[in-house]
Amino acid sequence: MTGAAHEVKTPIFAANWKMNSGPTESRAFLRTFLARNARRPDRTVMFFPPALSLAAVRDSLRERPDILVGVQNIHWEAKGAFTGENSAPIAKDAGATHVLVGHSERRHVFGETDEQTGKKVAAAVAAGLTPMLCVGEKLEERERGETEAVVVRQLRAGLAALSNAQIASVLIAYEPVWAIGTGRTATPADASVVHVATRRELTSIAGEHGAKVPILYGGSVNAQNVRALLDAPGVDGVLVGGASLDAEGWATIVRS
Repeated sequence: MTGAAHEVKTPIFAANWKMNSGPTESRAFLRTFLARNARRPDRTVMFFPPALSLAAVRDSLRERPDILVGVQNIHWEAKGAFTGENSAPIAKDAGATHVLVGHSERRHVFGETDEQTGKKVAAAVAAGLTPMLCVGEKLEERERGETEAVVVRQLRAGLAALSNAQIASVLIAYEPVWAIGTGRTATPADASVVHVATRRELTSIAGEHGAKVPILYGGSVNAQNVRALLDAPGVDGVLVGGASLDAEGWATIVRS
């Protein structure tokens, strides 16, 4: 397996558009966003549009190679009879540099398992894509005091097929499921506790390589709370859903 090599500077601002913004809307969004967001060498911006909008986003960013583009999901097989799916090599060929793996909606709406996330992470790295592995607990798991155990389980399963050196190329996003799209946000202190625990586990798994992995927070991030979240110890960036769908608002968040 080869490793993906796309250098990122922290903080990282990642926009997950989910099933929103077709090609026409994406082009209009980026015209507005780029007019309000100059190139900055001290941070990384990335977009995860729907697969059918990837080409439009890629083409709109031709003059801004500092902004990275990814896909929201891949299948772990490189090709085959998997109608409706996209593979890591196809995503790479289409211009993606990154891929979300194990987002809570993939896990809890579509039934993606820990084992499948591990296969997808391995497939992404093999194809030269940088995976952003998403981990996080449901509300009932949090209330039972299982947050760290859930995150560690998902982390170990997702990274199981990688060497320590390959783990250094991965991104992690902690997204408490109870805070996604609900308006509820983990406090900066809550986020920091889990980020510190995640860093401890990454270092346990991969030593100094694990110490290099950026860890993002995702879960009802907006322009009002982003600064406090980024200031929390251990938070290297944010993965933003709904608040990334407005070009003006997203530009404000990225300038934080």
